[in-house]
Amino acid sequence: MPQAARTPDDLAGWNPAADLGYPAEFPFTRGIQPTMYRGRLWSMRQYAGFATAADSNRRYRYLLAHGVSGLSVAFDLPTQMGYDSDHVLAAGEVGRVGVAIDTIEDMAALFDEIPLDRVSTSMTINATAIILLALYVAVAKRQGVPLRALSGTVQNDILKEYVARGTYIYPPRPSLRIVTDIFAFCERELPNWNTISISGYHIREAGSTAVQEVAFTFANAVAYVQAAVDAGLDANRVGQRLSFFFNAHNDFLEEIAKFRAARRLWARIMRDRFGAAHPRAQQLRFHTQTAGSTLTAQQADNNIVRVALQALAAVLGGTQSLHCNGRDEALALPTEESARIALRTQQIIAAESGVANTVDPVAGSYAIEKLTNDIEHGATEILERIDRAGGTLAAIEAGLIQREIQESAYRAQIAIDSGAAIVVGVNRFAADGGRSDGAAVPLFAIDPDVERRQVERVRAVRARRDANAARAAMAAVSDAARGGANLVPPIVAAVEAHATVGEIADAMRAVFGEFEETSAP
Repeated sequence: MPQAARTPDDLAGWNPAADLGYPAEFPFTRGIQPTMYRGRLWSMRQYAGFATAADSNRRYRYLLAHGVSGLSVAFDLPTQMGYDSDHVLAAGEVGRVGVAIDTIEDMAALFDEIPLDRVSTSMTINATAIILLALYVAVAKRQGVPLRALSGTVQNDILKEYVARGTYIYPPRPSLRIVTDIFAFCERELPNWNTISISGYHIREAGSTAVQEVAFTFANAVAYVQAAVDAGLDANRVGQRLSFFFNAHNDFLEEIAKFRAARRLWARIMRDRFGAAHPRAQQLRFHTQTAGSTLTAQQADNNIVRVALQALAAVLGGTQSLHCNGRDEALALPTEESARIALRTQQIIAAESGVANTVDPVAGSYAIEKLTNDIEHGATEILERIDRAGGTLAAIEAGLIQREIQESAYRAQIAIDSGAAIVVGVNRFAADGGRSDGAAVPLFAIDPDVERRQVERVRAVRARRDANAARAAMAAVSDAARGGANLVPPIVAAVEAHATVGEIADAMRAVFGEFEETSAP
């Protein structure tokens, strides 16, 4: 977004008291804590998961030893889609883009020697979120950890799957029911758990603009809060359990302003639309990940610089949690060295840059405040258009949101192809002609024997379990799905009876059906 020199005239009508205020005060433009990072730094997470649970466990312990303050779990595609590792559709995908989890034994191995009452865990999982949360609860019980001591987040943001990622199973409406069942269970049993991480990250990765990222993320969030209210939950209580997940992209000033605008807009939505009066219910708490879509296979070390600038924008924007991508992620999963460099990037920003010593150091900048206003106004206009279309579900079912993201992605690619948007090392300063130099970068490789070992593991669990107990537990899941009872308790009982992720997902498939995508008009 090109910016001219900004002057006070660009902020005509701007009311600092109403639009800016002080940190930890409505509308929270300057942050949700009065001292921000002077009091406590953001959580430094590194998103990781691959191969088997034991393999990923070793990486988690490595990251914890090097200063990570919270875990962020990546699951493989079969786990995300509710297929066991021995399912025909899982072939070739087991353990590839994340860790394979089929049973409670896998989940126990994933967190072996990791005390769940002392480590915060974020799980990037959506369609099968309820099953993976149940597995986490069951493992905590095995460890003797009180459920009230668990802290972390389950992404549980199914609506963005229909518009940006595609790892859905059930149709949108029963999927929303699963989301609200998680809300209700955690309100009773897991008071320190964030029940959803509403993701703009994947919307941005699919090609949206910064304004669309905020607007479409909040459209989904409004649908979740409304579904919870319709289910009898209190917006003041639900609002305190929400977290968000945003992308830190390349336009440095725009990204800083995006986070500030999002915080202000969400506070107003919760107050004005849902009547939430509790300050914590009005506050936007979010995790940020640097932009995977900006990483290049060409001149891969350039990605270290991109990631550092994106991470700095997230910090100046007031994030509560941050993940930095590895330099080699345009080519493969990150090596341990790349993961360490990514973590050190956060640590250098925190310890050496000085930006954490001042609360919201960009406040009052003409450029930043103008961008903040523009992003809030643009996102508000999109939200109003979605409301006129009948709301988020109607907009998704009509393909409205998908179409707008696709059009933005197309325009962005045309700009790169024409050279109007510069990508260093690709369409400018490409000393090697723009070819990938991946061969010169040490890459992380998955053991090709992983799939065979994981298939044997899940089949061994099925062979030695009490088959009658497992069948009865899965029948209870089906009964709850048909009858409307909260699904989490019977799913916890099912995983404890060694029912697999795929079997439990199938029990719900039989009741809810599967979603079939139609082309956007």
